[in-house]
Amino acid sequence: MKLVVLGLSLSSSWGNGHATTYRALLKAFAAGGHDILFLERDVPWYRNNRDIADPEYCELQFYEAVEQLDRWRDEIRDSDAAIVGSYVPDGVEIARYMQRTARGVTVFYDIDTPVTLAKLERGDFEYLSPEIIPDYDLYLSFTGGPTLPRIERQYGSPMARALYCSVDPDCYPPLDVPKKWDLTYLGTYSDDRQPALEKLLIEPARRLPHLKFCVAGPQYPEHIDWPPNVERIDHLPPAKHAEFYAASRYTLNVTRADMIAAGWSPSVRLFEAAACATPVISDTWSGIDELFEPGREIVLAEGSVDVSDRLASMDDAAGIGRAARSRILAAHTSAHRAAELEQYIGEAARQLERSELIAAAE
Repeated sequence: MKLVVLGLSLSSSWGNGHATTYRALLKAFAAGGHDILFLERDVPWYRNNRDIADPEYCELQFYEAVEQLDRWRDEIRDSDAAIVGSYVPDGVEIARYMQRTARGVTVFYDIDTPVTLAKLERGDFEYLSPEIIPDYDLYLSFTGGPTLPRIERQYGSPMARALYCSVDPDCYPPLDVPKKWDLTYLGTYSDDRQPALEKLLIEPARRLPHLKFCVAGPQYPEHIDWPPNVERIDHLPPAKHAEFYAASRYTLNVTRADMIAAGWSPSVRLFEAAACATPVISDTWSGIDELFEPGREIVLAEGSVDVSDRLASMDDAAGIGRAARSRILAAHTSAHRAAELEQYIGEAARQLERSELIAAAE
């Protein structure tokens, strides 16, 4: 299969979770014998923070404007599937170009589904607009559950399927390193995640001054009042994620408000931390109990008292981490997602072929 992907970024993980998602998925997809071309907008904030130059599993090329996509017109036209990701600059214009040019399956891969749908409801068409959704043959969604029939019913998608984030277990193995922190969080700053971070990490740090905490990720405002026992790391490249998780007694997962409201929206950090056998403390939302068994594979917390009590207890944290890793290896590796992607593209191709036959007969 020949695949063309226009995504937010593959070359740089700085300030975004898309790069690690694409890397894991496309590496596993390429392992199935498929050819992949990834096209990335060349912007200074990623250009100055690239941590992959020449991936061995796909061809990576850069463009500066939509009209430059004509350089790869033949590849797009002849691809079995052409994928456009969420938050791609000029995403609406690019969608129209891809839908005009590609002869194979056209796909929108939404790594931000609840945020995307909230933007559409507000009339914010930054990278997707309602009128182009029906012309994508396949809508791959970061979010499952009742959001999928909503995308089909309300926005006219001919096929909406969940394609959750995943993890490459080779890149996120358990490591035997000393524990450096009692609770960590790895993620870029977000206004609507910050209240949960305050409640589930910063407040427990104030309550437990004898314990050690760490928050890793860029773009946090200077006005945040970090307790003295909270270490800050501005940016942690993916190559250091496994060691970071291994040095954490627990790590925290907090979720954006739109994703909590939608449910069934697991963050990639859930899968990455669990693959490292690091026990996760997470906020709660619909569907999380279908991914991990609460109390055995994950710890769910409603507030700072829940987190503080867990950190102060002598419960078997390592056992939770091991159980979570087993769940990941059974259902949530990048190989699982690549197989799902191949299945969905095949399903969409068959549906597209049927539609073309019906149209020809008419």
